[in-house]
Amino acid sequence: MREIVLDTETTGVEANGGDRIVEIGCVELVNHCPSGRSFHVYMNPERPMSDGAFRVHGLSDAFLSDKPLFAAIAEEFVSFIADARLVIHNAAFDVGFLNMELKRIGRGPIEPSLVVDTLAMARRKHPGASNSLDALCSRYGIDNGRRTKHGALLDAEILAEVYIELIGGKQTTLGLGVQMNGGQNGLADAVIERPQRLRPLAPRLDEAAIAAHEAFIRSLGKAQLWRGYLGLTDEA
Repeated sequence: MREIVLDTETTGVEANGGDRIVEIGCVELVNHCPSGRSFHVYMNPERPMSDGAFRVHGLSDAFLSDKPLFAAIAEEFVSFIADARLVIHNAAFDVGFLNMELKRIGRGPIEPSLVVDTLAMARRKHPGASNSLDALCSRYGIDNGRRTKHGALLDAEILAEVYIELIGGKQTTLGLGVQMNGGQNGLADAVIERPQRLRPLAPRLDEAAIAAHEAFIRSLGKAQLWRGYLGLTDEA
């Protein structure tokens, strides 16, 4: 299973009010393990950075002035995330901005059923608690000391670790499956359930193997503990 953990940074908080994406960071997971592949790009938003956004991520107008436009990187970005489940913290925010950028260049929106909102997952798992990315790192013992400011790629890397903890830790594949349910804002949330086998496995031992094992136990002598497991009496 291929998943993309994704984060964005923007010029502000109003996608419908003209704010734009300035950074996209993605980390690929395959079967819940980092594959080593990532996607990261800064973009020229073609509008000034708000003071509030600058305080969050530190990306200045001067720094972004020579970066490509979203239209120039869209094909590579869409190709990277194609057919993968998108794992995003507070997904409605990022997806809203991404869909606005895609609409500007004539592309269709991201399919909501492919989006996992880790904020919704965390709120269900830890109701009433703070579920910011920093709070979840503290709760799960994840080192986020590098996160002095928000950064899309760094936050995606950290979120990947948080996501693994939210779905049950690093050994979730040992008997756990992920089922997608409809969540807030039409986005999908991950629900962990234990799969049930439709019918029992056929026994791997045949009668000859069982008889050979019993004969071996008998050959060990009457004092052996294993005789009791086979129901053998002292006289047998």
